[in-house]
Amino acid sequence: MEDDSEPEQSSWAYLPDVCLRHVFHWLDDRDRSQAALVCKKWSWAMYSGSLWRSRTITFYGRPSRAHSLEFQSALWYVKKFGKYLEHLEIKLSNPYNTAFTQKFQVTMRGLLSHLGKRNSRLVSLSIKYLELDRLIWKNVVRAQFIKNLATFLKRMSKQLDYFNLKGARVTLEEGCELLNSLSCLTNKSFISEINIEDFFRLHLPVYSSTLFHQIMSKFHSLVILTFNYNCISDELLDILREHSAHSLCTLNIKCHIHDPHGQVVWGMSWANLAKAAPKLNVNFFFERVMKHDHLARILLAEIPVRSISLRSCYFSDPEWTMRPTLTNLLPAYWHVLQKLTLELNNDHELLDDELLQLILSCKRLLFLKVWAFLSVTFMERLLQNRAERKCILTTIKVRIYTARQESSEEDRLLCDIYRKFKYLIDSELNYFVITYPMV
Repeated sequence: MEDDSEPEQSSWAYLPDVCLRHVFHWLDDRDRSQAALVCKKWSWAMYSGSLWRSRTITFYGRPSRAHSLEFQSALWYVKKFGKYLEHLEIKLSNPYNTAFTQKFQVTMRGLLSHLGKRNSRLVSLSIKYLELDRLIWKNVVRAQFIKNLATFLKRMSKQLDYFNLKGARVTLEEGCELLNSLSCLTNKSFISEINIEDFFRLHLPVYSSTLFHQIMSKFHSLVILTFNYNCISDELLDILREHSAHSLCTLNIKCHIHDPHGQVVWGMSWANLAKAAPKLNVNFFFERVMKHDHLARILLAEIPVRSISLRSCYFSDPEWTMRPTLTNLLPAYWHVLQKLTLELNNDHELLDDELLQLILSCKRLLFLKVWAFLSVTFMERLLQNRAERKCILTTIKVRIYTARQESSEEDRLLCDIYRKFKYLIDSELNYFVITYPMV
């Protein structure tokens, strides 16, 4: 007897649209394209705008079969789904020769051109680590790339809310041209977050540039600004106070040994900005700027410092004496400092007592990360004070440097300390402590 009943459909056919889009969300482009061939419903899911709002496109400098089609796939994506894009991140990984950077420039020209014509949703753009000062960028290729990017920014200036060109390493003129593009249509920009850390080339005294000050005065609603200390001046602080005090919340400031950082900035300029922007927090990141007199010129008492990071990057210099910094400079922030990171090659001085006293004096300190030559007993003293509620640390990450290859005795002592304070560590702390031979 013939069976007239209809064939039983898979349960996938009845999957709600929201669930189907969630499944597609976890597929890569190739799998999405294959899944879209199953039926009309799945094909419609493929073109759901929610799947294509955010995109990270990575261009790998080293040639390989796996990355051979990355330039074509980037253009394919923008042509097909670029109109849905809201957040775009471009990564350039290890560019190795002029042929690659030229190909990248041509691809970006097409990509930005299509986006500029079809997209009206983009609010976030990040293109990091271009390193345009390297020799692999021919002058004509670099100039064309900057011209194309500036043209794109002019088109998108009204809608962009986040802009990140960290590590671009451009000249002062090129950098000002790109920043000016964000405000060229109305002579004002209401973008809320800008990251121009390592944006300018090394050794540039940006703080003395009148053009840079003019460009920065066009930003009227900055919330977060990330940049290098070689941009800081009294003029810039006055500009931020005048135009963005109502919105400004965070300044992230990097100070590198190769960036000019000897300019005089008055404490009154910081005090006026802090008074006008009561929500302001300042985070400092120092790399190989370790001398006390250099730090004292930068870390003024009027600055509302929330976080300080001091990194020697494994370099050691007898002139880098950290004791006066720990005892005289950083305690000025006892009422505001919440995060402290120290990565020191302090093999010429012991800092256990000074560091512990600093931690106990900072009444709002929550996060501590230290890589330094310390005694193991430092950890026991720190945890004992934490157990007695003499500090409020919630995160403790310590790498104890030792001058010996064999550290089994120190490791055993650390295990004993952990057992002694196990309940405190497990219940209240994000805790990670190890020994690390520096030989």
